Amino acid sequence: MAPHVPVIGEPISIVFGDDGLVPNNSMPFLLYGRAIDVDCHDPAAAIEHLFASHGWGDMWRNGVYDYLHYHATVHEALGVARGAARVRFGGDHGREFALAPGDVAILPAGTGHQCISASADFCVVGAYPPGPKMQITRPTPANHGRALTTIPQVPLPDTDPVLGASGALTRLWRAAR
Repeated sequence: MAPHVPVIGEPISIVFGDDGLVPNNSMPFLLYGRAIDVDCHDPAAAIEHLFASHGWGDMWRNGVYDYLHYHATVHEALGVARGAARVRFGGDHGREFALAPGDVAILPAGTGHQCISASADFCVVGAYPPGPKMQITRPTPANHGRALTTIPQVPLPDTDPVLGASGALTRLWRAAR
Protein backbone atom coordinates (compact mmCIF):
# COMPACT_ATOMS: atom_id res chain seq x y z
CA MET A 1 0.00 0.00 0.00
CA ALA A 2 1.41 3.39 -0.99
CA PRO A 3 1.88 5.87 1.86
CA HIS A 4 -0.25 8.97 1.97
CA VAL A 5 1.94 11.97 1.18
CA PRO A 6 0.51 15.07 2.85
CA VAL A 7 0.27 18.29 0.91
CA ILE A 8 3.60 19.85 1.68
CA GLY A 9 5.25 23.09 0.77
CA GLU A 10 8.83 23.96 0.11
CA PRO A 11 11.38 22.23 2.29
CA ILE A 12 13.84 24.09 4.48
CA SER A 13 16.81 24.71 2.20
CA ILE A 14 20.29 25.49 3.54
CA VAL A 15 23.69 25.65 1.86
CA PHE A 16 26.35 24.80 4.43
CA GLY A 17 29.83 26.18 3.79
CA ASP A 18 33.02 24.17 3.62
CA ASP A 19 34.63 24.35 7.07
CA GLY A 20 38.01 22.94 6.06
CA LEU A 21 37.23 19.42 7.30
CA VAL A 22 33.62 18.86 6.20
CA PRO A 23 33.28 19.91 2.56
CA ASN A 24 29.46 20.11 2.48
CA ASN A 25 28.10 21.06 -0.95
CA SER A 26 27.06 24.09 -3.00
CA MET A 27 23.71 22.34 -3.50
CA PRO A 28 21.33 22.85 -0.58
CA PHE A 29 20.53 20.43 2.19
CA LEU A 30 16.73 19.97 2.18
CA LEU A 31 14.41 19.17 5.08
CA TYR A 32 10.76 18.33 4.49
CA GLY A 33 8.84 18.54 7.76
CA ARG A 34 6.11 15.91 8.28
CA ALA A 35 6.35 14.98 4.60
CA ILE A 36 5.15 11.40 5.00
CA ASP A 37 2.13 10.11 6.91
CA VAL A 38 3.66 7.41 9.09
CA ASP A 39 0.52 6.68 11.09
CA CYS A 40 0.36 3.07 9.92
CA HIS A 41 1.32 -0.45 10.94
CA ASP A 42 4.85 -0.32 9.46
CA PRO A 43 6.04 3.27 9.01
CA ALA A 44 9.51 2.23 7.82
CA ALA A 45 7.96 0.16 5.03
CA ALA A 46 5.81 3.14 4.03
CA ILE A 47 8.92 5.31 3.71
CA GLU A 48 10.76 2.58 1.79
CA HIS A 49 7.84 2.30 -0.60
CA LEU A 50 7.78 6.05 -1.23
CA PHE A 51 11.53 6.33 -1.76
CA ALA A 52 11.53 3.28 -4.09
CA SER A 53 8.63 4.72 -6.10
CA HIS A 54 10.91 7.66 -6.95
CA GLY A 55 13.93 5.55 -7.85
CA TRP A 56 15.86 5.79 -4.58
CA GLY A 57 17.14 2.46 -3.26
CA ASP A 58 19.95 0.62 -1.47
CA MET A 59 17.90 1.23 1.70
CA TRP A 60 18.60 0.51 5.33
CA ARG A 61 16.84 1.00 8.69
CA ASN A 62 18.69 2.22 11.77
CA GLY A 63 19.63 5.49 13.44
CA VAL A 64 22.13 8.21 12.56
CA TYR A 65 25.72 7.71 13.74
CA ASP A 66 26.70 9.71 16.82
CA TYR A 67 29.98 10.81 15.25
CA LEU A 68 30.47 13.42 12.55
CA HIS A 69 30.71 11.95 9.06
CA TYR A 70 29.70 12.55 5.46
CA HIS A 71 29.40 10.68 2.16
CA ALA A 72 31.64 11.99 -0.61
CA THR A 73 30.44 9.66 -3.38
CA VAL A 74 26.65 9.69 -3.07
CA HIS A 75 23.64 11.77 -2.02
CA GLU A 76 21.46 10.49 0.85
CA ALA A 77 17.83 10.69 1.99
CA LEU A 78 16.85 10.06 5.62
CA GLY A 79 13.18 9.44 6.42
CA VAL A 80 12.15 9.32 10.08
CA ALA A 81 9.91 6.30 10.72
CA ARG A 82 9.53 6.63 14.50
CA GLY A 83 10.98 8.31 17.55
CA ALA A 84 12.73 11.65 17.71
CA ALA A 85 16.29 12.93 17.50
CA ARG A 86 18.43 16.03 17.39
CA VAL A 87 20.74 15.79 14.41
CA ARG A 88 23.39 18.32 13.43
CA PHE A 89 23.78 18.80 9.68
CA GLY A 90 26.63 20.72 8.04
CA GLY A 91 29.41 19.73 10.45
CA ASP A 92 30.51 21.30 13.71
CA HIS A 93 29.55 24.75 12.40
CA GLY A 94 26.26 23.55 10.92
CA ARG A 95 22.78 23.55 12.40
CA GLU A 96 20.87 21.20 14.68
CA PHE A 97 17.34 20.07 13.86
CA ALA A 98 14.78 18.22 15.93
CA LEU A 99 13.59 15.37 13.71
CA ALA A 100 10.22 13.69 14.17
CA PRO A 101 8.25 10.94 12.42
CA GLY A 102 7.47 11.78 8.81
CA ASP A 103 10.38 14.22 8.39
CA VAL A 104 12.73 13.68 5.45
CA ALA A 105 16.23 15.13 5.22
CA ILE A 106 17.99 15.10 1.85
CA LEU A 107 21.76 15.49 1.97
CA PRO A 108 23.79 16.33 -1.10
CA ALA A 109 27.13 14.49 -1.21
CA GLY A 110 29.59 15.91 1.33
CA THR A 111 27.01 17.14 3.86
CA GLY A 112 28.22 16.47 7.39
CA HIS A 113 25.79 14.88 9.81
CA GLN A 114 25.82 13.57 13.36
CA CYS A 115 23.18 12.45 15.85
CA ILE A 116 23.38 14.57 18.99
CA SER A 117 20.62 12.75 20.90
CA ALA A 118 17.80 10.34 20.11
CA SER A 119 14.89 8.56 21.74
CA ALA A 120 15.33 4.82 22.29
CA ASP A 121 12.83 4.06 19.51
CA PHE A 122 14.37 6.41 16.91
CA CYS A 123 14.42 4.77 13.47
CA VAL A 124 15.26 6.26 10.11
CA VAL A 125 15.19 4.79 6.63
CA GLY A 126 18.22 5.75 4.58
CA ALA A 127 18.20 5.64 0.78
CA TYR A 128 20.37 6.64 -2.16
CA PRO A 129 19.77 7.47 -5.81
CA PRO A 130 21.21 5.07 -8.40
CA GLY A 131 24.98 5.22 -8.58
CA PRO A 132 27.97 4.47 -6.39
CA LYS A 133 27.62 2.75 -3.04
CA MET A 134 27.63 4.81 0.15
CA GLN A 135 30.98 5.17 1.90
CA ILE A 136 31.37 6.70 5.35
CA THR A 137 33.96 9.46 5.43
CA ARG A 138 35.33 11.00 8.62
CA PRO A 139 36.38 14.67 8.63
CA THR A 140 40.18 14.72 8.26
CA PRO A 141 42.37 16.99 6.13
CA ALA A 142 43.28 14.09 3.79
CA ASN A 143 39.65 12.99 3.37
CA HIS A 144 38.60 16.59 2.78
CA GLY A 145 41.08 16.95 -0.08
CA ARG A 146 39.87 13.74 -1.75
CA ALA A 147 36.22 14.72 -1.26
CA LEU A 148 36.72 18.01 -3.09
CA THR A 149 37.51 15.89 -6.17
CA THR A 150 34.75 13.27 -5.82
CA ILE A 151 31.79 15.44 -4.76
CA PRO A 152 31.48 17.42 -8.04
CA GLN A 153 31.47 14.10 -9.94
CA VAL A 154 28.42 12.71 -8.09
CA PRO A 155 25.55 12.74 -10.60
CA LEU A 156 22.41 14.71 -9.88
CA PRO A 157 19.44 12.47 -9.05
CA ASP A 158 16.60 12.44 -11.57
CA THR A 159 14.02 12.65 -8.78
CA ASP A 160 13.32 13.99 -5.33
CA PRO A 161 12.79 10.99 -2.98
CA VAL A 162 9.56 12.52 -1.61
CA LEU A 163 7.89 14.21 -4.59
CA GLY A 164 9.57 12.63 -7.59
CA ALA A 165 10.48 14.61 -10.70
CA SER A 166 8.46 17.64 -9.55
CA GLY A 167 10.13 17.88 -6.14
CA ALA A 168 12.26 20.72 -4.85
CA LEU A 169 15.47 18.71 -5.17
CA THR A 170 15.35 18.58 -8.95
CA ARG A 171 14.78 22.33 -9.26
CA LEU A 172 17.07 23.59 -6.47
CA TRP A 173 20.00 21.28 -7.08
CA ARG A 174 20.09 21.91 -10.82
CA ALA A 175 20.02 25.67 -10.19
CA ALA A 176 22.88 25.38 -7.69
CA ARG A 177 25.06 23.29 -9.99
